Amino acid sequence: MDRREMIKKAGAAFMGASVMGIPAFGQDNANNVSTNGKKKKLVVVGAHPDDPESCCGGTMLAFRNAGCEVVSIYMTKGEAGIKGKTHDESAAIRVKEATNACKVLDVKPVFLTQIDGSCEITKERYTEMKEAIAAEKPDIVITHWPIDSHPDHRVCSSLVYDAWRRLGYTFELYYMEAMTGLQSQSFFPTDYVNISDFADKKREALFCHTSQDPADWVDDWHGGMEKFRGREIACKNAEAFVHLKRVKSDLL
Repeated sequence: MDRREMIKKAGAAFMGASVMGIPAFGQDNANNVSTNGKKKKLVVVGAHPDDPESCCGGTMLAFRNAGCEVVSIYMTKGEAGIKGKTHDESAAIRVKEATNACKVLDVKPVFLTQIDGSCEITKERYTEMKEAIAAEKPDIVITHWPIDSHPDHRVCSSLVYDAWRRLGYTFELYYMEAMTGLQSQSFFPTDYVNISDFADKKREALFCHTSQDPADWVDDWHGGMEKFRGREIACKNAEAFVHLKRVKSDLL
């Protein structure tokens, strides 16, 4: 074992985390086919256009590179995201930006019907999220960490968690971080994905969101997080996640 590998393994043991991380069906295409003969699928659910890309765009690229299907679900269309624009005007712009970003990442975009800044948890919204996820039949779902300063992120997290339970825990559930310290709070990763080979492509996707002034936050916030998480597992760039495992109990 060389020195670099030793540092990696020591860091992972210290953090109690997996260096291989989420794409455990990862290193060759043969591992990325389900028992029914279909490609395995990752679904990322974000509250707004740019959330999936900024939080785990590198991981989405890693999955695509490994031969998996990837879907990006946006709970809103970013209606409140452009100052001076109406909701309809903003939505049209931000849907186009998100669609362009998905083309860069080679993933499928899906847009739900909640309103940016006014997201809600109701019986109908639980059903909408459950049906959207069920339609994709995912093997893994990634969504927002529930302890977050943005109320839309918290709503999205709760709806996805409820869908996981109501769908009978048929997929693995992971949480992603968004601007940790400013938005995500108390985030302690269990899994990492080395995205060093995909960081530039992820950045290209993020810069599709021109209405959000990406130069103001991409490198400082998410670029800084990638480098910080990379140092934790001795690589250049990484994304970090929390894996929520089902607790089996006679009481549940």
